Amino acid sequence: MDSLFFIVSKIAWAFLSPSNIILILLILGSIFLLFNRTETAKTLLLPASLAGFIVLAFPIGDLLIQPLEQRFKSPETLPKDIDGIIVLGGGEDLKRSLSWGRPELGIGGDRYIGAKELANHYPKAPVIFTGGSGSMQLQNTKGEGSLARQLLTTLGIANKRLIIESLSRNTYENFKYTKKLLPARQGTYMLVTSAFHMPRAVGIANKQAIHVIPYPVDYRGNSDKLRKIDFDFFDHLKSLEPAWKEWIGLTVYYWTGKTSDWLPETTLQTSQ
Repeated sequence: MDSLFFIVSKIAWAFLSPSNIILILLILGSIFLLFNRTETAKTLLLPASLAGFIVLAFPIGDLLIQPLEQRFKSPETLPKDIDGIIVLGGGEDLKRSLSWGRPELGIGGDRYIGAKELANHYPKAPVIFTGGSGSMQLQNTKGEGSLARQLLTTLGIANKRLIIESLSRNTYENFKYTKKLLPARQGTYMLVTSAFHMPRAVGIANKQAIHVIPYPVDYRGNSDKLRKIDFDFFDHLKSLEPAWKEWIGLTVYYWTGKTSDWLPETTLQTSQ
């Protein structure tokens, strides 16, 4: 069932990605235009063009991602003791790492910076990385786990401190497989992942009865003060794509019972 969920989610996203939707409508509209189906072409091309212009002109994704990124904040004062640091995969660029034979960071590489910050603060705490390959085409590689070990040790975290889980393909499986590797089953763990992804991660951790303290990194949205019309399509997609995907993920995970709440607002530890 987990494999079916993984496959369906990847296929569905190909048709739900905002940029893909715009391109698909433009392509279909152009095809109908070639066959002189003018009215049908207009029905497809006009909304696609309008949506494309809006994304080009204004960072509309900021409005979608802001509630996610503001949901959890890092504690003002870090706890004195923890049982480990959980780092969710996603900061690596697996395809380019395999292409060039060296570990490459992706847009979510701040997850490694956050892991290093916490590793310095808690020099005896184990660092638990969880992440295999989230790509359907790259399931027979060593995955993100091998890259994570190289990157974390390069940052100066001792190899003996690392616990690597490299089978998981999505956030649900991150916690499903990591749960078995935790040094203290009822312990307290700092959780490092992208800020927009933190609500879903916390919801799954709560459902799995894993006590976590959020340590969000990798913010994609801009503050209200810096949000403006600037005609930068690619930059605007950096917030729109993950925000739209995350809202869909929160909804589907809640419907399928994989998370404790649709939009969690407290961790298991603080809610008790």
